[in-house]
Amino acid sequence: MSYPEDEDDAALFRSAIGEVTPMRPVETPVTGKPRPKPRARMAEQDESQALGEFARLLRSSGPLDAGDVASYRRENLPARMFQRLKRGQYSVQDELDLHGATAAQAEMMLREFLLEAHAHEHGCVRIIHGKGLQSDGGAPVLKNLVDRMLRQRNDVLAFHSAPLTQGGTGAVLVLLANR
Repeated sequence: MSYPEDEDDAALFRSAIGEVTPMRPVETPVTGKPRPKPRARMAEQDESQALGEFARLLRSSGPLDAGDVASYRRENLPARMFQRLKRGQYSVQDELDLHGATAAQAEMMLREFLLEAHAHEHGCVRIIHGKGLQSDGGAPVLKNLVDRMLRQRNDVLAFHSAPLTQGGTGAVLVLLANR
């Protein structure tokens, strides 16, 4: 079917569809109050649970002292592997020394170190935090920081203060999960 070129498209459309009945306008109820903005409730819930878990960890165990052993094991890690870690029987594939770092610097260094350890697929690393004998206020800052941070990470299967020959209570051996 061919149409003359000068005919209007709108006129062609109306002739093609035929007669129509206009719709009535839809009235929206006016309540006076704007609708509330959407909230990410699940994200808020996850955040509050994570903060609650961190607060529980802080309450359940007081800060570590200079001579205290730092120790942690995930439930799914076999006890035999944890015993080998405690004895220092794993080959340490990399090491981070935090001596002289501030808490903020140590936190950043530790995060970067663990990312790099995973990139190189290291299974066991040593973190030297010192015993904290120079800390003001008594509690070793870096030792407690390392303890708290490692407990929060999903990629850490276990950690334990190193044997005396590898740094004693001034260092931890960390067993990392495979990717």
